[in-house]
Amino acid sequence: MIKLFRDDEAKSIFIEDNVGAQFPNSLQAIKNTDDTISVIDLARSIEIVSNELFSEFINEFGGQYGQDPDETVNALNAEFTATGTSTNLPPVITSPLSIALTQGETVNYELTADYGVGYEWDLSNVPGITTVDGNPRKIIGGSGLAGGEYAIPARAINYNGQDTQIIELSIGTPPFANTKSVQFNNNDYLIGNAGVLQSTLGRAGNGSGLSDAWSISFFFKPGTATNASQTIFYYGAQDVANGNYIQVKYVGTASTGKNIEFRYGSNNNRITLTTAANSLTVGQWHHVLVTYNGGTTGASSGQINDYYSRFKIFIDGSQATTTNSNNNFGTTMALTGQNLRVGRFNNGQSLRNNSKIDELAVFNDDVSSEISNIYNGGVPVDLMNLSTQPEHWWRMGDGDSFPYLFDVGFQANCILVMQNMTAADIVNDTPQ
Repeated sequence: MIKLFRDDEAKSIFIEDNVGAQFPNSLQAIKNTDDTISVIDLARSIEIVSNELFSEFINEFGGQYGQDPDETVNALNAEFTATGTSTNLPPVITSPLSIALTQGETVNYELTADYGVGYEWDLSNVPGITTVDGNPRKIIGGSGLAGGEYAIPARAINYNGQDTQIIELSIGTPPFANTKSVQFNNNDYLIGNAGVLQSTLGRAGNGSGLSDAWSISFFFKPGTATNASQTIFYYGAQDVANGNYIQVKYVGTASTGKNIEFRYGSNNNRITLTTAANSLTVGQWHHVLVTYNGGTTGASSGQINDYYSRFKIFIDGSQATTTNSNNNFGTTMALTGQNLRVGRFNNGQSLRNNSKIDELAVFNDDVSSEISNIYNGGVPVDLMNLSTQPEHWWRMGDGDSFPYLFDVGFQANCILVMQNMTAADIVNDTPQ
């Protein structure tokens, strides 16, 4: 049997017989003197089918082309005229010359051409995109490509020539969306590689200036627990009595609490800033930014106010008034990251009762001047669009895969791992 398949988009014929398959064009059927039928490829001046009975020619659905040789020859030539080309016409690509996708989407594109017989691609510029087995006109893949513009040369060929075009692939950045946060109950916390943040939050001595500056930003929704020490963020030494650390905690006590307390130093030598009572509301999202300008933080009682001034706390876009205190006039020591934890101190002081954190970021700079852009009226924004980008940024659920919370900041090299938690602790509760 000789089966013919029509490709209307390509205006060509696919012939399948006992020796394989081919994509000819410029065809003509003729009846031989013995009433057999041959098919000539006019472009190449060769017979591709020789001396076959009329009953051997069927279409892709199994139907015969005619009931006798004359009827079959006429039907075949009508088919060839509709889909073939005269010997002097090259192919013309007819499919769109542009593809527009959003980052993460997959290319699914088919090249079409009038009178096309063969198809070729140059995919060297688009790793991850490949042709489909059995359909060389179709390409798929590319979900891992970064945003930008890509040129994909494509070619349609027949016996009379070729048409080469550049397919422009445009990959746009997906719109920013905030749909997830992480909730904490007693003994839930996150851990990360503290050493990775050493160049951002660590320091070699008693504050050398701008090179030691940093900022910590997050959205926080207090739970109902009234515990006085519920750690939101902790970075630094395991020996908190003698080694330096950074601690941002929520004070949940009813009368003097519902506020943020920030500690810098060790239990024996530290600076403490505490916002006013009821500066946070239970069950309501707030934005908190803590900044350090990199200056000195201790040694002299006469300079204690200078040490306090190195730090600022912003709540919901405004600098908070703080009550300040110290142990032994602050700290002059280096700060080395042995622990990085979210929701827990070195051995306790955990967040409780469904407290939630969203959009946690660490900047290698004092970003006080960016507070209005970061807070954005209480609606999270794409922090990578700021003039100062965060070194580390955890979306807290968006784009994450339990138990891993990925770092999407400038460094993007510190994964947080959920401890004592389940996938259900990534929740659909976010600032609006």
